[in-house]
Amino acid sequence: MSIFDFWRNKKKTKEEDKEQKEKKSQDSESLSFHHVLNNFDNCADFNKRTFTSNDGFALFFASLLNTEEFERDVIRSITKMDNHQLREYLAQEHFEEVTTNKDMILGIVAGSVGFFLEGKGYLIEMYGPEGRSIEESETETVITGPHDGFVESAGKNVSLIRKRVRSSHLKCEKMVVGEVSKSEVYFLYIKDIANDQIIEEMKRRVENIETDGVFEANTFVQILEDSPNSVFPQFQTTERPDVACSKLLAGKLILAVDSSPAVISAPSSFVEFFQSPDDYYNRWVIGSSIRLLRFVSFIITILFTALYVSATTFHYEIIPDQLLIPLAESRKAVPFPPIIEALLMEFTIELLREAGARLPTKVGQTIGIVGGIVIGQAAVAAGFTSDILIIAVATSAIASFVIPSYIMSGSIRLIRFGFIILAGILGNIGIVIGITVVAFHLATLTSINKPYLTPITPLILKDFKDVFLRAPYWAMTERPNQADVKNKIRTKVKE
Repeated sequence: MSIFDFWRNKKKTKEEDKEQKEKKSQDSESLSFHHVLNNFDNCADFNKRTFTSNDGFALFFASLLNTEEFERDVIRSITKMDNHQLREYLAQEHFEEVTTNKDMILGIVAGSVGFFLEGKGYLIEMYGPEGRSIEESETETVITGPHDGFVESAGKNVSLIRKRVRSSHLKCEKMVVGEVSKSEVYFLYIKDIANDQIIEEMKRRVENIETDGVFEANTFVQILEDSPNSVFPQFQTTERPDVACSKLLAGKLILAVDSSPAVISAPSSFVEFFQSPDDYYNRWVIGSSIRLLRFVSFIITILFTALYVSATTFHYEIIPDQLLIPLAESRKAVPFPPIIEALLMEFTIELLREAGARLPTKVGQTIGIVGGIVIGQAAVAAGFTSDILIIAVATSAIASFVIPSYIMSGSIRLIRFGFIILAGILGNIGIVIGITVVAFHLATLTSINKPYLTPITPLILKDFKDVFLRAPYWAMTERPNQADVKNKIRTKVKE
C-alpha cells in the first residue's frame, strides 16, 4: 500500500466516522416524521398507513406485528375518529409518547407501532410474530421432574421463571446489548439473597461490551468470562426453568438473552457442570451414586486411553500377566506406535460423533452405531489397531456422554488428546504432569472474581454436602458460599 492509499483510506474513515456522528446527532434531535421515514428506506416489510384525512400516520414492520390484532383493535378504531377523538385515544396509558427520533426508531424495530399526529409521536407495543412453543429441552433431558424448557423469547423465559418463583423479591432488570442488533438482556435475581457486588459487577461487564450483536447465550458468556482463552466454561448455561430457579434460590444471578433458548447462571463452579436435576428428584442415595459415577466417568474420559498408551509404550510392568500376552499378540501386527494408534482412533471417534450430531436424528444414530462397529472390526482385522485399544477408546467415548453438560463434555474430550500426547512422550510422568497442570489451571480460574473450584479450593467443608455426593434435604440447611449470599439459611425443618 502506497502512502497516498494510506492517507486516502484514513480520510475515508474520518468521513465515515463524521457521517455516523451526524446520524447519531440527528437521531437524538426532536421528533421528525421524515427523518424516521427515511431511516427505513429499502425495507420491503416496512409499512406506512395514513388516517384522519392524511393528517396522521402509522409506521410499523408487518413482519414483527400480530397483524390480525393490530387491524382489529387499532386500525378499525382510529379510522372512525376525527383529530380530537384521536388525540384523546392516543393519550391512553397503553400508548407511550416519544419526543426523539431515536426512541421512535428503536420502538418500531422492536415491534411497536409508531403513530404521528400533529407533530407528536406515540408508540404502542404490538409485537407478535410466531415463535416456537414451549417444549422439553433436548440437550438436558431428565427422567423425572418438569419437562418444559426455555424458548427463543426472553419474555416467555422470564414468565416461566416467574411461574415458579412467585415472589416480589424476584427482580428483573433489562439492558440492551449490540450496536446493531439491540438485543435485550434481562437480569434476574432475588433481592434479599443475591450479593449486590456480583450484580453490579455483571452489569458493569455487560455495559462495557461494544459489539454488533448478541444472539445466543453461549456466545455471550465467552465475552463475559474472566478467562476467555481457557478451555473450561466459567458460566453455566441451561435450557431448563427448574434449574434456573434453583440457581436463583442459591443466590446466583440469571441472565436471559433474547433470541436464545438458554439462560446464563453466574457465578458458577466446576462441580456444577456435573450436577443434574435428576440428582435432586431422586432419593438422595440414588442421586449421590449417579453423581459419583459422573466424576468417575470424568477420570475415565481423560485418562483411560492415555494409560493404555503409557502402559504399552513405557510401563509393561503395570499390565497384569494374564493380559500381557493377549495384548502383545493383538499389537504384533499393528504398524504404528501406541501414541499414533490411539490418536487416530480417537480422531475417528470424534468424526463419528460429529457426523451423528449433524445428520438427521434417525440417520445420525445409525451412522454412530453402524460406523463404530464396522470401523472398529475392520481396523482390528486389518491390523490397523489392537482390539484392547478399541475397548479403551469406546469406554472413554461412552464415559464422556455421562457428563450432563455438553459444553463441559467437549472441553474434557479436548483435554484427553493432550493427556494421550503426554503419555506417549513421558509415560506415567507425563500423565502426572498433565493432571498437575489441569488442577493448577482450574485453581486459578474465577467466575465473576469468585473461585472456580469452590468449595474444593478454598476448602469449605460444609458445602461438601452437595459436591461429590448429594446430602438429604434436611441436612442442606444453608446456601453455598460461592455467591456470598446475604441470607445463608435455605431450609428449616420444624420438629
